[in-house]
Amino acid sequence: MGNILRRHDIVPAPKRSQITTWKDFLAAHMNVLAGFDFFTVEVLTWRGLVTYYVLFFLHLESRRVSVAGITRHPDQEWMEQIGRNATQETWGYLHSCRYVLHDRDTKFCASFRSALASGGVETIPLPARSPNLNAFAERWVRSVKQECLSKLILFGEGPLARVLTEYSRHYHSERNHQGKGNRLLFPDRSKHPQSRGVECHHRLGGLLKYYKRAA
Repeated sequence: MGNILRRHDIVPAPKRSQITTWKDFLAAHMNVLAGFDFFTVEVLTWRGLVTYYVLFFLHLESRRVSVAGITRHPDQEWMEQIGRNATQETWGYLHSCRYVLHDRDTKFCASFRSALASGGVETIPLPARSPNLNAFAERWVRSVKQECLSKLILFGEGPLARVLTEYSRHYHSERNHQGKGNRLLFPDRSKHPQSRGVECHHRLGGLLKYYKRAA
């Protein structure tokens, strides 16, 4: 066993735990690691501005984002249900993950973490005031707000849900990502006839634009 470790430049377990950096941990577990967090959106209603909480999961390896829920009241019962849904076999947001990163927000209550643990997902609470340790999730919040939500006036929960759906589709299959070599995360693999022309496509009335070859 020692020879195998030396051959792959891996130090023995006691020393490995002392020198493993956070960057090394993330790199070694990218494919089974996700981050999740809340962000808030002010929505206009007949009773004035109302704050909605949006909970999302982000798979670190693929950068796939799943909006898990939108609510005005993220109470314990709601969080427990989200935890059960997220770990459902085959279709849950976290069915392929073993670990999830989260901050110390009190909304991530013990029963929510227990629901994730029952589904085989271990939660890793981060130190207080350390958003850089969940940087991929924080960057997505900045993207969706800066590129989309900050430029819209939303009336009610329904429009908010539709806007997030449209932005998620754009983010996944139409928006280039510098962190992924300036490529699309999930490009359209279907074959199209060769064309020299390029068309501009858009979502949300032209707020989100992307370009592709003309059919």
